[in-house]
Amino acid sequence: MADTPRIAVVGSCNTDLQFMSDVVPRGGETVFGTGFDMGFGGKGANQAVAAALCGAHVEMVAAVGGDMFGAETVRNFNTLGVRTSGVRVIPDVSTGAALILVAKDGENRIIVANGANDRLTPADVDAAAGQLAAANMVLLQFEIPLDTVYHTIRLAKARNVRCIVNPAPALPADLAQLALADYLIVNETEAEVMSGRQVRSDDDLHACVDTLLDRGMRRVILTLGAKGALLASPSARVHVPAFPVSAVDTTGAGDAFIGSLAVFLTEGMSEEEAVTRANLYAALSATRTGTQKSFAKRAQLEAELMRRRTGATR
Repeated sequence: MADTPRIAVVGSCNTDLQFMSDVVPRGGETVFGTGFDMGFGGKGANQAVAAALCGAHVEMVAAVGGDMFGAETVRNFNTLGVRTSGVRVIPDVSTGAALILVAKDGENRIIVANGANDRLTPADVDAAAGQLAAANMVLLQFEIPLDTVYHTIRLAKARNVRCIVNPAPALPADLAQLALADYLIVNETEAEVMSGRQVRSDDDLHACVDTLLDRGMRRVILTLGAKGALLASPSARVHVPAFPVSAVDTTGAGDAFIGSLAVFLTEGMSEEEAVTRANLYAALSATRTGTQKSFAKRAQLEAELMRRRTGATR
């Protein structure tokens, strides 16, 4: 077990523009929202921040634009303890941005403009090879070019560094390349796209997992929201229940799950215990508005876990 987990994240950075509304507007319709929030996001950045808040040393490998959003993204990383030597500033493009509409029930709809994220190349990964080789775990998502994702997986494999791939947003991909990773973490939509199977029932979800394992994935973790998560390998399958909460905003909950999970696994916890804790960390994020600012610190997680396990009241 590492004294302090070292996590490297190769992924996206966005500025999130979040609108809250009781109703979702139809085409051509304008509605008044109930709130607005601007913050930092991007699946890669979110996972990096979650890992840092859970106690890891985190290196971020990313690209941002030469605009005010890019400068603020780097400042935010530095404030939260995420190292930024691997963050490249590209003057002639915008920083990635996400428009997030949060409905009354907490569900979200998101439009992402990738901006500088599309410029993160294998050469950027090679430039950060030292940071990746020193890591205990590398995290990847699909908001950067797939060639960069594949290259990073191969580099991690060559350096004997464990790797988590989160194929989000869901895109058709080369499963043979992804099979070099140690974990593939998908939600229900991503499982459907990655496996090529339609999902209409729980049995269909299990069939998606079967397909991914048959195609060479070592471990598949299927996140199921309020129903918890399924941890699957070729030899075993375990359902890990969720922790009930009153959800306010689910934006970023999946990233909270993955960033925290990487820390727990690197600390040497069993897979089931790591997924259990990640379930709670993700659930806690859904009780607050926003993405990164909804993530709990490690001490808050541990206190809530103790309360839940002992049945203590507030």
